[in-house]
Amino acid sequence: MNFRKTALAAALALVATASLADHAERTPFSRFTPMTGDVGEATLPEAAPYRLSSPKFSQMTVVKRDVTGAERFDTGSYDMHTANETGPDAGRYLFTVYETGQSGIQRTDLRTMITTTIWAAPAYGSHVAFDASRWTPWGSLLTAEESWSDPGATVSPYGRLFEVTNPLADPADIQLKHRAILPRVSHEGLAFDKDNNLYFIDERNGSHIFKYTSAQPQADNGDDFFAAGQTFVLRVGDGTVKEATGAATWVPITDTQGSPLPGAVVVTDPNGLIAIDGRATPKLPAFLGTAFDRPEDMEIKTVGKPHGKDRHGEDRHGEDRHGKKSKQLLFVATTTNHKVFAIDLSSNQVRLFASRNTPDLATGQPVGTPFANPDNLAIDADGNIYIVEDQPGGVEDIWFAKDENHDGVAEGIGKWASLSTKGAESTGLYFDRFDPHVAYINVQHPDSGVDRTIQIRADLDQTCGKDD
Repeated sequence: MNFRKTALAAALALVATASLADHAERTPFSRFTPMTGDVGEATLPEAAPYRLSSPKFSQMTVVKRDVTGAERFDTGSYDMHTANETGPDAGRYLFTVYETGQSGIQRTDLRTMITTTIWAAPAYGSHVAFDASRWTPWGSLLTAEESWSDPGATVSPYGRLFEVTNPLADPADIQLKHRAILPRVSHEGLAFDKDNNLYFIDERNGSHIFKYTSAQPQADNGDDFFAAGQTFVLRVGDGTVKEATGAATWVPITDTQGSPLPGAVVVTDPNGLIAIDGRATPKLPAFLGTAFDRPEDMEIKTVGKPHGKDRHGEDRHGEDRHGKKSKQLLFVATTTNHKVFAIDLSSNQVRLFASRNTPDLATGQPVGTPFANPDNLAIDADGNIYIVEDQPGGVEDIWFAKDENHDGVAEGIGKWASLSTKGAESTGLYFDRFDPHVAYINVQHPDSGVDRTIQIRADLDQTCGKDD
């Protein structure tokens, strides 16, 4: 990475150089020159809409919305990505969802580049605002609705978590199941830790971060995983300080079977379904959770070398090569106050990972107002975190975060890519788990109406080390 010759920038460069000697890179995406300034609205073609921070990066459209619907059901507003990360043909299929009033799910075959809508909401308003996409440990697809009602308002029918139990099946055979054990919230990010705890958020000012612990965490199907389990809300300190950092606890709002604890807010939705109100309950003193302003996406990073394999053939994270026990950090983007937090899941310490006070890798000075509305998060093959803004095309940026010592506090952030498409925002940045030279990102709700999935590729000629 190249930096301007300010004192702090030079120091950051030395840290980066030392890092390359200390561990082997698997991805070249971290080799770039941090950018400054805005790309400008509509300065680039919509088919290749990003200003990229390295001449070794290239881009191309791999999915283009069928606005007419002549070829397939496609209501647009493409949101989060995932792939089939395990099982048969792992990595072959890319999934995304429609954040619209009539949601759907599409699957792109990365071998043939054919995109198929595998599920469509049966009617307008029946299923809305699908946002999340997360592959489960047992090989299915989760998505959820980013829509829920405020306390005291008419109860919404939405805020539901859904599982596609057979996401590789023929579209006619796709099964979508509502997993009603989770409280209702306005969903965005979903993340599983190494113990298969499921983390989620309520995307609203003054709302919260949650954890679901299944009674059968090693279940090999969603019916068992979601049959019984306990939901908790995050409380930092005594819970009274908004967006606090420091020691945290997980406060239960249900029992171990998923039933609401006495005093929790229970509602009946317009479909007659009884649910725990995940927005109202953590505001009560007995269940007080720490309030965050618009928590959005989540990612988990494992620090420490994988140690052996579990019964599914996956890496078991034990101790690193220095004998230190590995840990996991849960990153949470919060949009309103321009912050990203990191939660150490071993110690339950919450730290401010990035904010407007974080140094800009291009200048060495606090990044300030150019860093705005962090929304989506992504993680590359080396565990680097990327922060995607919720801003209009022309001023929206994607930031690379440098955290060399893995303490959950970024030493700096740098502009990695910038979107120019008029009226659009970037969503669903996803680094291919099987090819560290490839990433995918959606261009959502452009004024043209033509949503796109863009592939970003790093030149294979860039030198990266082999796994150590």
